[in-house]
Amino acid sequence: MLKGISPLISPELLKCIAEMGHGDTLVIGDGNFPAASNARRLIRLDGHGVCEILDALLALFPLDTYVDAPVSLMAVTPGDDVVPVIWEEYRRIVETHQSGTKFEEIERFRFYDEAKNAYAIVATGERALYANLILRKGVVTADEK
Repeated sequence: MLKGISPLISPELLKCIAEMGHGDTLVIGDGNFPAASNARRLIRLDGHGVCEILDALLALFPLDTYVDAPVSLMAVTPGDDVVPVIWEEYRRIVETHQSGTKFEEIERFRFYDEAKNAYAIVATGERALYANLILRKGVVTADEK
């Protein structure tokens, strides 16, 4: 164990996010997301929800400030009668760590294509529908600790 790092951040995830460079993407998939079939690198955090993982991750992971929307959500498929209420929690968590961050919605099959090119996919046990997101990594500046 390490001081100051959430126990949700496994050694494998910590290594992965440390290896990532500016512009690399990380997918956090809900329990229904086809993580294993889409991942170049798969990190399993089954039994945990996306919100708790997102909060722990953003304590260490800078979001890209050079793009309009460094956080992407899987858009609701037309015809699905679903309101992803978890998205408001995502916005609250992200705002806590990096204020003013914008989100975008990506059509489901485009989201899958982007996931296939992501640096890694984190598979969770999240049960909320449309709870998938993509984070684009930013930079750590010289004045940050």
